[in-house]
Amino acid sequence: MREIKKIVIAGAGTMGSSMGQTFAKFGYDVVLYDIFPAALEKAKNLITLNQKTEVSEGIVTQAESDALLKRISYTGEMEAFKTADFVVEAVLEKMDVKHKFWEEASRLVGEDVVLASNTSGLSITKIAEVIHKPERFGGMHWINPPHIIRLIEVIQGEKTSDEAAGVIRDLALKVEKKPVIVKDAPGFALNRIQLAILRECLHIVDTGIASPEAVDDVMKYGLGLRYACLGPFEVCDLGGLDIFNNIASYLFADLCDKKEPFGMLADRASKGQFGVKNGAGFYDYSDGKDEAKIQYRDEMFTKLAKCLYE
Repeated sequence: MREIKKIVIAGAGTMGSSMGQTFAKFGYDVVLYDIFPAALEKAKNLITLNQKTEVSEGIVTQAESDALLKRISYTGEMEAFKTADFVVEAVLEKMDVKHKFWEEASRLVGEDVVLASNTSGLSITKIAEVIHKPERFGGMHWINPPHIIRLIEVIQGEKTSDEAAGVIRDLALKVEKKPVIVKDAPGFALNRIQLAILRECLHIVDTGIASPEAVDDVMKYGLGLRYACLGPFEVCDLGGLDIFNNIASYLFADLCDKKEPFGMLADRASKGQFGVKNGAGFYDYSDGKDEAKIQYRDEMFTKLAKCLYE
């Protein structure tokens, strides 16, 4: 496989721009591609905002931040993929959109270039159906915000070669991430866990057990602190499997097992309230509260990451 110096990222949204910032931080030349000029402009602004946080938190110096920004270029031309040494896609989470993109892009890049999708749950095997030389294609699922969160899921589809998966894993290690290799199952590992938690949280609110604010506090001041340092199996070992087995014997039967979106999630989504991205979700993000929330999140995640990893 080709030595990686230039990385082209398709999709200049929240994920793509943050991924680009991460690669640039570690010396890679990055090209952010998007068909929408407004998305490219928004990406520039988001990366600038992220960099302000990293400088203020002492993660990088101002000079290092300036150099990082110079390593990122922006384009709406597909010709950019001809110069790529590695391609990662973060376009809209719809199979037809990804198929349309990869059918063209996989034929523009060199045949020795590894390709990856940042899909958060669509089948890597299914996406690969339109890709030229699908054995070089796999999943590279970053977690929002990618420039802070360490985890990357490396997903092997039915045709993904061990060599291609190894290239994706090694690239993740080079940008100081924690890659885990998972099978191509719906939602992979992280989102299966995350949505199982969300389903029960919605059920707790829907049945009046606790308010949304109380549920968020339970996570932030209880489970979140615990799971920041320990995984669920480690937590069980430390607490005692006899105790967790006893709780499971009566609680599993009472947990929510609904198969379709419901409650506050379905209600807000049907009203077009999508959260920070458009000013309203479970909470209000109007009048600048959206940017303030993003900045708060990044500052807190950065402090936590420094505590855990440094």
